[in-house]
Amino acid sequence: MLLLPAGAGGQTGSFEPVSDAMLQDPAPGDWLNYRRTLDGWGYSPLDQIDRGNVHELQLVWSWALAPGISEPTPLVYDGVMYLPDGGGSGILALDAVTGELLWEYHKEFEEPPDLILLNPLRRRTRNIAIYGERIYWISYDAHLIALDARTGALVWDRTLVDFRHGYRMTSGPIVVNGLIVSGLAGCDRFQTDKCFISAYDAETGERVWSTPTIALPGQAGDWSWGDVPALERAGGDAWIPGSYDPELGLIYWATAQAKPFTRFQRGTTGDVLFTNSVLALDPESGRMVWYRQLLPGETHDQDEVYENVLVDHDGRKSVFKFGKIGILWEVDRESGAFVAAHDPGYQTLIDVDARGRVTYRPGMIPEPGVRLSWCPSHGGFKNWQAMAYHPETEAFYIPLFLHCSESIYEEGGIEVREGGGGMGRSNSGNMRPHPDSPDALGELLAMDVNGEILWRHRMRTPATTAALTTAGGLVVVGDWDRNVSALDVRSGDLLFRTRLPNGVQGFPITYAVDGRQYLAVPTGQLDAGGRASNPLRMDPELRRPPVNANGIFVFAVPERVGAASLQSPDLPGMVRVIIEVELSCPSCAAGLERRLRRLDYVAGVEVSPPDGQIVIAVEPGRHLDLAAVSDTVRNVGFVPDGVAVTAIGHVTDVNGMPALALSPDYALPLVAADGFTAPAAEAGDRLVRVTGRWIAPQDGAARLQVESLEAR
Repeated sequence: MLLLPAGAGGQTGSFEPVSDAMLQDPAPGDWLNYRRTLDGWGYSPLDQIDRGNVHELQLVWSWALAPGISEPTPLVYDGVMYLPDGGGSGILALDAVTGELLWEYHKEFEEPPDLILLNPLRRRTRNIAIYGERIYWISYDAHLIALDARTGALVWDRTLVDFRHGYRMTSGPIVVNGLIVSGLAGCDRFQTDKCFISAYDAETGERVWSTPTIALPGQAGDWSWGDVPALERAGGDAWIPGSYDPELGLIYWATAQAKPFTRFQRGTTGDVLFTNSVLALDPESGRMVWYRQLLPGETHDQDEVYENVLVDHDGRKSVFKFGKIGILWEVDRESGAFVAAHDPGYQTLIDVDARGRVTYRPGMIPEPGVRLSWCPSHGGFKNWQAMAYHPETEAFYIPLFLHCSESIYEEGGIEVREGGGGMGRSNSGNMRPHPDSPDALGELLAMDVNGEILWRHRMRTPATTAALTTAGGLVVVGDWDRNVSALDVRSGDLLFRTRLPNGVQGFPITYAVDGRQYLAVPTGQLDAGGRASNPLRMDPELRRPPVNANGIFVFAVPERVGAASLQSPDLPGMVRVIIEVELSCPSCAAGLERRLRRLDYVAGVEVSPPDGQIVIAVEPGRHLDLAAVSDTVRNVGFVPDGVAVTAIGHVTDVNGMPALALSPDYALPLVAADGFTAPAAEAGDRLVRVTGRWIAPQDGAARLQVESLEAR
């Protein structure tokens, strides 16, 4: 159902179709894929919001979303935000600058069969895709829907599988070379048709290929299921979007655990391929080029289905993973060879040797009716809340829920028939904080590509969003207790935090329109899993709002009033400061100008790479913080140490020492040099030009080493 607001007719103006080249190398201001880029980084090259000004973030606009579970990833293209509505009910298009509704499309769902996981209250959509002139949405009932990106009009609706068999989709597709590529969830039932990853023609919606994620009799990997009949081989859901390497021409998609959860409930002792694996697929045919199983024969509901982050490391093309069990895996993405497993030390179930072989610790394999105490729980330390990578630190920023639990797994309760099966009987409880973190259930973990932990940022409640990293040196994350936080990627210092009306949940993104950067943060009715209710059990003093309201909140730093008219430093009443620098990055001039203009006291800036000069106009009466200027210059790529400075102001005596008055409230102390005499220092109201070498000692007291002084 298409709905347009009164007086609106969708987007106006030209619409450039989104190409494969654009998806594989998005414009800096756009967010075109699930994790912005198809390598899964969750990183933005925008740097207007940075360490120095993130504390100034203010709300620009917000929009309420429909009720139901909400875990959305907004897309932004050419000034328009597209995002899933709450409860997986539809798609919205909003003006990304003002928040005005451009169009909305909502689907009418059929009544589901009596299966708990198809309950309408569990519907959600995490991400959508954009390609050509269309938005692609895979709804919870496994329909692939194409909408006109300009108007929201329905182009076509294709049924991928019959949801009455229990199949469902909570995440959306990626687009690879004109194909809409998707996984599938709801694979816990015993069905003749197994879970699969599939691709569809973007123009028609017709299926091009499908690749099963469960090994069947007579096929590769059959041995890993022993004598379990084909009907009873279940699981291998592929419910998180994959990644794509255009250079290698491979799609990387991961799978979840086998069903039922435990070995004794399944009747298996082997690896149960291709569950808990990374699969490398040929995008043209779907052929499995290689697989790497991370947790063979997994038996605690610890899936590794989550994001595949493609990073080149130590001369190798790698794919990195971090799943429920809390281990950072590195796999060679050309060959599928195991490279490394880095364990931060929270899990209590397994050991991994140098060759990637997994062994369960004594007493950790479930037995019928035996109570098992373990860390984490079925929900995992990490779930769909994706980690992000930052190229500056070569580190991953991983949202965690630190906790442990007890489980008793039982026999029976599994009907061996078409449509039977399920997760298996278990009684899990006694959720408790992790002993390594008794006072904090949440953590943002910074771990580099070598497994070194850079820092840990603990939070009272679990992290409930994906992480977002930016070129401004920031990582952004949200938590159960309604906080959205921005931290320094290097140090972990908390630079900004604000509280929203509901739990912060989904995928924060950042984008830019007309030169202004925005931060978009979703809030939502918390996931029906353990991250929703368990914190209340573990910390009785926690409080939640009585109504779970979904929304999207968009922030930006304040715009400088009149900034457009203050570009020239030659303005009446302005103090003019010229800084001569060694230009180690001439191409960075525009970025340096932009950053310097953000300083409160700077009214105008000109950077001249050929002359090696930075000219700054300082507003009258404002303090010129040369240390801040120096840091800004250095961070952009110039070398300001020992720079030459020319400043125009009044020479005065301050406590018997000469100083250059750059404003009525601030004087820069001067260090005498040849030719600098006391009479000159008594110039009083005469405007003088002082040239010298700027000295910034470690105590932070900047001085101007005078070389010449000229009355004007």
